[in-house]
Amino acid sequence: MVRLLSVLLVIPLLASCTTIIEGAAKPGVSLEKPGPAGTVPAGLEKFYGQQLAWQECSSFATTGSSKDAYGSKRDVECTRLQVPLDYAKPDADTITIGVLRWKATGQKIGSLLINPGGPGASGMAAAASMVGEYRKSELGGRFDLIGFDPRGIGASEPAVRCLTGPERDADRLDLDLDTSPAGIAQTEQENKAYAEKCSAGTKFGASMLANMGTRDVVKDMDVLRSALGDAKLSYVGYSYGTRIGTEYAETFPQNVRALILDGAVDPAQDQGQSTVAQARGFQRSFDEFAKWCREKGDCALGDDANASFRQLTLPLIEKPVAVGNRKLSYNDAITATIQALYSEQLWPLLQQGLEELKAGKGTMLLRLADIYLDRDEQGNYSTITDAFNAVHCVDDARVTDKNAMVEVAKQYKAAAPFLDDGNPPGAALDACAFWPVPVTGRTGVPKADGIPPLLVISTTGDPATPYEAGVNLAKQLNSRLLTFEGEQHTVFLQGVQCVDAAGVKYLIDQTLPADGTRCAS
Repeated sequence: MVRLLSVLLVIPLLASCTTIIEGAAKPGVSLEKPGPAGTVPAGLEKFYGQQLAWQECSSFATTGSSKDAYGSKRDVECTRLQVPLDYAKPDADTITIGVLRWKATGQKIGSLLINPGGPGASGMAAAASMVGEYRKSELGGRFDLIGFDPRGIGASEPAVRCLTGPERDADRLDLDLDTSPAGIAQTEQENKAYAEKCSAGTKFGASMLANMGTRDVVKDMDVLRSALGDAKLSYVGYSYGTRIGTEYAETFPQNVRALILDGAVDPAQDQGQSTVAQARGFQRSFDEFAKWCREKGDCALGDDANASFRQLTLPLIEKPVAVGNRKLSYNDAITATIQALYSEQLWPLLQQGLEELKAGKGTMLLRLADIYLDRDEQGNYSTITDAFNAVHCVDDARVTDKNAMVEVAKQYKAAAPFLDDGNPPGAALDACAFWPVPVTGRTGVPKADGIPPLLVISTTGDPATPYEAGVNLAKQLNSRLLTFEGEQHTVFLQGVQCVDAAGVKYLIDQTLPADGTRCAS
């Protein structure tokens, strides 16, 4: 459920037409035009063969997290790729995609594009944070590392933006847990207002929202492939990035060189099935955390971890905990817990946060929630939450059957009892039900015709994209599954030698690991 405040609308910026201009470089700017390369769709030649102006990255970093990730890095460079707002109208308005590059140090094969998921996460920030591990691997000598912010996200312009920082802070305190008819009506009105504000507050308005989906992101990625001078694509997609990779392979099978899909989203699942499967995944990870916590000692959770957790968090519904001039809400405590369950490396922070909450304090849990929502210390948020909603609302089928919604809510509570807020299952329509543009996403089992075998990596203890989703995706794409036995969300290029060696070998010489390969930390 999207729970958002009703706020004043923002007048949209005036739409304007832009063109690709090539010429002499300004000081500090390096002009390159290695494309077009490979297949170029008719009518898109000027985009596929455009000149790229590379420069230092400080002007691209607009949030605290992006400034930390790449704003002052001297070993990376950035550019803007121009693409059509609407691929059905390539001669009309254009938008730009933010792109970051770390250049290969040896005999280069080509570029390696990465996407960290979300949807809504910054590929530029993710690539910059990977440079240290990347340069130590053999990949550092063979591929330029390329991170891009998908359309409407991060440094890409225009960005989808719905709520201001203060409005987002207020929304975190607005729980929307009331499932009475009056409570449902209020929540739906807030969600309707949010959808309206997203359209009004984003340049190009509904036209931008209509072209925010994965359908359009993969077309942007193909333009980027060509403009970088690569005849075929090499790509690593994490989490939602596996959906991008899958749809790219379906749309441009002839342009696929090597794709790693790590932490798979199962495209054959509908929204309800995916929600319940994810609930089971987080419950399993919570159980593992609780076991670890009790073994460590000084654990706020008792033998019945679900009951202990609810006993700690449910009082926040009526009385949030003051943290300086802010408050820790029930929603924040849940968000913080979900954030920490993404990786066992964050378990000690969750343990500390729950101990603090037991003592009436909320500093660590609020900080974990801020990390998840990408809020900096000055109260500024990135676009990740608004972009997540914008992509989801055009990618996935709208759910308007309230009986079905109640059934999914029941299954969710049964699958993840630690997240049960104590209220009856509700059926409020989310913001997508009021979205001003139609769904454009593909549904069902992907078509593997013409796609070379890919590498799918799935982690047994992944809470967000459960292991079975990776097993299913590998079968659907007639591709190779690599299993990692661990407790985290995604794993490639994160220091697990067995996984990294298999992935690097595949990307460099396109040799897949043996069928049935399993790795452990």
